[in-house]
Amino acid sequence: MEKFHLYIVLTRTNTVMSNLIRIFKNDEYTHAAISLDEELNHMYSFGRRNTYNPFIGRFRKEDINEGVYKICNTLPGAIIEIEVSKGQYEKAKVLLEHFISNSHLYKYNYKGLVHSLLNKPVCSDYSFLCSEFVYHILKESGIVDIKISRNLVRPQHLLNIGGRMIYKGNLKEIKVLKSNSYSKKLRTRRLSAIYE
Repeated sequence: MEKFHLYIVLTRTNTVMSNLIRIFKNDEYTHAAISLDEELNHMYSFGRRNTYNPFIGRFRKEDINEGVYKICNTLPGAIIEIEVSKGQYEKAKVLLEHFISNSHLYKYNYKGLVHSLLNKPVCSDYSFLCSEFVYHILKESGIVDIKISRNLVRPQHLLNIGGRMIYKGNLKEIKVLKSNSYSKKLRTRRLSAIYE
């Protein structure tokens, strides 16, 4: 029987915004993204449009080897694999395709960030925080319901949604792994050996 998985990527960059969130909330991770593939070739979230400008954010495709991730010397993070039904996977895929096709409509939820830090539940149809977006995809696909306002969901909450952690440590190691030519099976075995 074919199995279907989603991948949640949690990170903590060394940006001012990330450091402020960590100080306010004392969280290990401050950013979240979602991918439909284990190789993380198609990873999506809400974040900066330009690497060096934290004041303009949007829905975007992300890459561990580009943007803000690229300028970090080390990138503490975790990858969580969630097994889902075919129907849940297809629903998540449709939702992601909607965001991709309509990316011009969506903005980073700066107002929601302030409300989140103050524990005030306020949501917008066209503005999302990174973890708010990931949770939106999971909830609307029928995968998980944390039962709190989506703008209050922090990356840290996503550690406890019932998935399997397949990687924890410096995500810069993925850059090394992805640049080498070897089979998926070998990569999975190396990740398991190093991080489990």
